[in-house]
Amino acid sequence: MITRIAVRMAAAAVLVAGMGVSAWAGDIEGKVGGMKGKSVVYVDAIAGKTFPAPTNHPVMDQKGLVFSPHIMVVQQGTTVDFLNSDTVAHNVFWPNIGGDKKQTKNLGTWPKGDKKSFTFDKAGVVPLLCNVHPDMAAYIVVTPTPYFAETDDAGNYKIKDVPDGSYTVSAWHEGAKNQSKPVTVAGGGKADFTLSK
Repeated sequence: MITRIAVRMAAAAVLVAGMGVSAWAGDIEGKVGGMKGKSVVYVDAIAGKTFPAPTNHPVMDQKGLVFSPHIMVVQQGTTVDFLNSDTVAHNVFWPNIGGDKKQTKNLGTWPKGDKKSFTFDKAGVVPLLCNVHPDMAAYIVVTPTPYFAETDDAGNYKIKDVPDGSYTVSAWHEGAKNQSKPVTVAGGGKADFTLSK
């Protein structure tokens, strides 16, 4: 009887240890400098790895003649709801996704309280514009992985729960050149960026 219990306990310990090797995760953190305002930092595409599309629908609102938020970060496959909270009609369109002009889209114009939805299946930066109000502009950054963060006002960021491994981490800022760096996560990782125009 004692031998069977000892064997079961040893087998359970081996199983837990084996699961732990592949289940370790850490945070990637650092600072983005060189530009004022918020930046987006994300883990780029991981070869052979896909992620399920999120089920939540973040809302890009149009209120006070501005897009809100000005910068939205979503995982590839996310459906974004575009809401008009103003008393005037608004339009949403983008001339490209990630520079690909074949990915242009015009969702049309709609009145207060209405919303339209779009699923972003292609990763890249989406510059949002409004035909009706040319001063309105915003960005949706569509990342290929669920591992991303927006910096605070001082440029600090933390991408949580990234599985141990080696990745390419990219930083984006409105009006700056993107920058990418290799990062190895082994219980944690660090990547600082200095962006420029």
